[in-house]
Amino acid sequence: MRRTDRLFDLIQILRDGRLHRAQDIADKLEVSVRTIYRDMDTLMASGLPIEGERGLGYMITAAITLPPLNLTLTELEALHLGMAIVGEAADDELKSAAASLSSKIDAVLPEDRTAPPTGWGFAIYPFADAAKGFQHMPSLRAAIRSRQKVDISYRDLENNMTQRVIRPLQMEYWGRVWTVTAWCELRSDFRVFRVDRIEHLNVLPQLFVDEKGKTLADFIAAQDTA
Repeated sequence: MRRTDRLFDLIQILRDGRLHRAQDIADKLEVSVRTIYRDMDTLMASGLPIEGERGLGYMITAAITLPPLNLTLTELEALHLGMAIVGEAADDELKSAAASLSSKIDAVLPEDRTAPPTGWGFAIYPFADAAKGFQHMPSLRAAIRSRQKVDISYRDLENNMTQRVIRPLQMEYWGRVWTVTAWCELRSDFRVFRVDRIEHLNVLPQLFVDEKGKTLADFIAAQDTA
């Protein structure tokens, strides 16, 4: 597993806001405790609001807010696309400016505990990773709004390709990587997919309705009790 993928998994574990022992995280990710310590140091240095220390455990705390600036997910996407383009430019000064701007924005993205998180600030993913998924963003947003099923070709962390039909429920921003939380009909369970790992996407004409155990509220409730 690539380190960036493992860091993403760490965020998934910590997102419940509870205290997690390094040994428990290491067992879950099948790595050493020393590896977890190094990864935590990286996330904390990158601006992610983590509290804790070796021997006690780690947890995510509320991020710093930046009033009166309030951005929608679509505005964040537009901002991020601009930084991605500049970050790939040949001008070293502009590259540096884009990286600096991204770090400042990542460091102050708000995190509202009363609603699904829209983003946490950590600068660990290259711009190119996010750019791979930009092409799918409009279709996913439209499918969430119209409650349409989506057929995706997805490459998992082991580089295996699978074909899945999903019910997209929400999109989230994770510091240069976007994910879509969905009910996966192949696994009959909730799954969180990285948008940049979706190879092909087709919005189906089939609509879906709320079913007990398959809604966004059910997903959030499961996270709270995990």
